Amino acid sequence: MSRRFDDPYFSLHDGLAETRHVFLSGNGLPERLRDGFHIAELGFGTGLNLLATLIAWRGTGRPGTLRFTSFEAYPLPAPDIARALAQFPEALAAAPGFLTAWATGARSFTLPGVAIEVIVGDARDTLPAWQGCADAWFLDGFSPAKNPELWSPDLMAQVARHTATGGSFATYTAAGHVRQALAGAGFTVSRQPGHGRKRHMTTGRK
Repeated sequence: MSRRFDDPYFSLHDGLAETRHVFLSGNGLPERLRDGFHIAELGFGTGLNLLATLIAWRGTGRPGTLRFTSFEAYPLPAPDIARALAQFPEALAAAPGFLTAWATGARSFTLPGVAIEVIVGDARDTLPAWQGCADAWFLDGFSPAKNPELWSPDLMAQVARHTATGGSFATYTAAGHVRQALAGAGFTVSRQPGHGRKRHMTTGRK
């Protein structure tokens, strides 16, 4: 639970399954993954989405290295991340290299199969300055009701600007103003079945 936003980082019951449903399946992954495929994310949190992606990529047996860029204003210390990931043994088993690098203060590093960069700061400042372009976005900020800054039309326009043609996004929220902002930014937006008790989520293509 984030004290700053009074919102959980993930479901304690089935957070890994939720990540796989929302962010991986929502973006057509792992089927689309290939060498050089670039995932970007708003809201790094505990790194659970990164680890789920890494597990999925390694499971394909395909050669090469993914790129994973995440924008995070308030990075968690490594011990807090390790405690959170202990809820998910499969993710924790994939985490040692990540946790070791993170504990040194590194925010840009490479693990077998994935090159990682976590850009620290307010995404309203850091995303417009980013030179990258993503094939898929994980929009995983805290709830729009608790953290509206990360879901503004201006920021969603920046997400679209930094998305490759044919690229995609997925998010757990189905809030109408978020869907409108993403549609206004140029995505074809779809409401999809959510995970667990959540009725709906949102996906889109550029």
